Parts: sequence; C-alpha cells; structure tokens
Amino acid sequence: MAPAHEHEFEAARGLPEALPDGEVQLWQGSPDARLLARQALHLDVVAGYFALLLAWRGYTSWADGATASQTLMQLAGMLPLIALACGLLATIAWLMARTTVYTLTNRRIVMRVGIVLSITFNLPFAQIAAASWRPRGRGGDIVLSLAGSDRIAYLHLWPHARPWRLKRTEPMLRALADAPAVAAQLAQALQQAEAARQSLPVRAVATAPALPAGAPAGGNPSRPLPQVA
Repeated sequence: MAPAHEHEFEAARGLPEALPDGEVQLWQGSPDARLLARQALHLDVVAGYFALLLAWRGYTSWADGATASQTLMQLAGMLPLIALACGLLATIAWLMARTTVYTLTNRRIVMRVGIVLSITFNLPFAQIAAASWRPRGRGGDIVLSLAGSDRIAYLHLWPHARPWRLKRTEPMLRALADAPAVAAQLAQALQQAEAARQSLPVRAVATAPALPAGAPAGGNPSRPLPQVA
C-alpha cells in the first residue's frame, strides 16, 4: 500500500509503473463528477439549505409589509453568493473526478487520487480482507476492507474512503456510474486470485477477459460482491 507521487511521470495512465509480466489490466475508470458532487460534497443538501433560506427570507419580507418588488430585490441579492457556493462545490467535484483514476488488474487495485498533490495507492488482493458494493442512486460505491495492521490515513484518502470509518479506514471506489459491472469484474478477479493461491484448477472459476482502459466491465461471477447499506 505504499503511496507514489506525481502522476505526471506515470508509465501509463493511473499507474506509477508499467505492469509486470503476468499482470493484466481488467478495468480502469474514474468517479462520475455529478454523483461525486451529490454524494461526497452533498451539493443537493447545500442547494436545499439555500432554498430554505430564500423561502424564509421571502416570508419574513412579506410579513414585514414589503412589496413584491422589494421582496424580489432582497432575494436577488442573495443569488450571487448562492451560485458561487454551489459553483465552487461543483468545480471541486469536477476536479476530483478528473484527477482520480481507479485501476483494476488481476492482482491488485490501484487508486490515483488528489487534485494538487497526487498520491497513488497500490492495494494487492492479498491485503484486501473483504469487498462489497453499495448502490447510490443511479451509481454506486465499491468498499474495500483492508487486512493486516497497515492503515491509510483517512484524510489522505478522502473522499475515496467510507464515511466515518476513521480508525480502520476503508478505501472506496466512489461514485461509479457502472458500479454493478465493476463489482462483478472485481468479484471475478478476487475469485481467480484466491484460486491461484490455493492452487485450484483454473476451470473452477470463471475467466474474466482483459478489457482495454476505459472500457465497461462485464461478467456474471458465481459469487458477486455483497451489497452494504
């Protein structure tokens, strides 16, 4: 799980070095900016809060005897600040989505995160104790529970970490538009890796074909990742 910096010197997109012999990239993608803004930065909640403020301001102005034009002028004065706040959140979400790359291979998960200072985390399958996914609207998140004593600082991972798991951080592939398909691909890769460790016949698990970068994942594993709330 050693981090690497400076994605400008990546050997390939999202990877700090070229994949070794025998390792194959199965899937690569990034968070959906709209889902990230709503789920991680709570843009919907912020917009709802400002809507309530506008409604309260309009009501109090009407109760104080202001005319309709005066009330509208007072509400219009609040709109630039509201637009600025919501615009900043949307821009941050876009930058996060643009600079984040998740990569799944047949041996590990690689997470390149960070807007100003990029950090790449390598998560070998041997250090993943459990994996699950949770649906979130039209997308979803893939949650990873780490084995052993090594931990990643929550602030280093945020927002790519399960909320409120501060002591034992759980990395997340967050705001994926195709989360069910990626979860299926990950389940296949984990089953194959476990079969290889136990020296099981290859035919005991389904074969996951390698996909080019950016292609949608597919597959129907016999043991799909469990869903979490």
